[in-house]
Amino acid sequence: MSEGTVPGIGWPHRPHEEVVGTRLGWVSHETTRRDVSRETTPEPPEQNNVTASAFGPTPGPGSPTVQRAGDATALGQLEDGTTPLAAAVAEEVGRLTLDTRPFDRPESTRVFVVANQKGGVGKTTSTVNIAAAMAQHGQRVLVVDLDPQGNASTALRIDHAQGTPGVYEVIVEGEPLESVIRPCPDIDNLEVVPASIDLAGAEIELVSLVARESRLKSSLDDYLKNRAADERRIDYVFIDCPPSLGLLTVNALVAGREMLIPIQCEYYALEGLSQLMRNVDLIKSHLNPELNVSTILLTMHDARTRLSAGVADEVRQYFGDLVLSTAVPRSVRISEAPSYQQSVMTYDPTSPGAMSYLEASREITQSKEAR
Repeated sequence: MSEGTVPGIGWPHRPHEEVVGTRLGWVSHETTRRDVSRETTPEPPEQNNVTASAFGPTPGPGSPTVQRAGDATALGQLEDGTTPLAAAVAEEVGRLTLDTRPFDRPESTRVFVVANQKGGVGKTTSTVNIAAAMAQHGQRVLVVDLDPQGNASTALRIDHAQGTPGVYEVIVEGEPLESVIRPCPDIDNLEVVPASIDLAGAEIELVSLVARESRLKSSLDDYLKNRAADERRIDYVFIDCPPSLGLLTVNALVAGREMLIPIQCEYYALEGLSQLMRNVDLIKSHLNPELNVSTILLTMHDARTRLSAGVADEVRQYFGDLVLSTAVPRSVRISEAPSYQQSVMTYDPTSPGAMSYLEASREITQSKEAR
């Protein structure tokens, strides 16, 4: 070891400093008093200590001060070892997850079209999670997977391999809807019309068919009427659309009565919104005057960024009360759930993403059909 270096580190050792070992094995340099002025002299240790009152209840006389941020007293731990913040979070989580009271049923079946021609904004994710949350709280829900990718079918653990009877047989071949409906194995009261890759050719095949824009509506209306006659009325229908404005999406817009638009909290998601609204106006004028944009859901919201806040503000200014108060945050749990063929409501019901979808579902059930 050369002269003038600190053992084990190799840093220069200045003669006017004293090497002090610490509990963590680090080496600090403590400057002697004679080398600094009175203005820069460190305060006495007792003035630098942080009391427990900074993190919890005000300590009584003689309460010990804390020397390290990791001390229990610094965090204001309760008798059971938890912090007040952790206890408050646990209480709120428990309140939300233990509230299993059923949502109020609507006066009649509400048919939602979940659409946005921009891809990756959370259409399918929002469809399956809102539908799952409602079914878990006593609603009878039907999900119609109208996307050839079949992601909604995957998330709800419904077989949708090529050749599996599904929505293709309904809108192209005229099969009755009840013949292709499958129950979700994980959630009671939730039924699914699956989509297979066969649906990819439906856009071309529909062109030559009679009443090509209303084939889904005819089949869906017949099914809902039969269910109501059997006193097994469906409360909510969610139609998951592909990321386009083709004939499949037009079929959904004609069949629906309300429209739910997920909007990702990024500016690209706003670019095609005006075109989508123009198409909705055309559908209302010529094919389905009952269609209304009733719900806007902000997705992939990151409260830490000004970008998300800016997009959210613009959307709320434009759509007003149509925007749900609940914004769905970015969540790894939401993204992981489909890989286990589950919605986040069953995969991790206490995660922030699941809580957000639960609250969004509650808002929808408490709103009127025309918001």
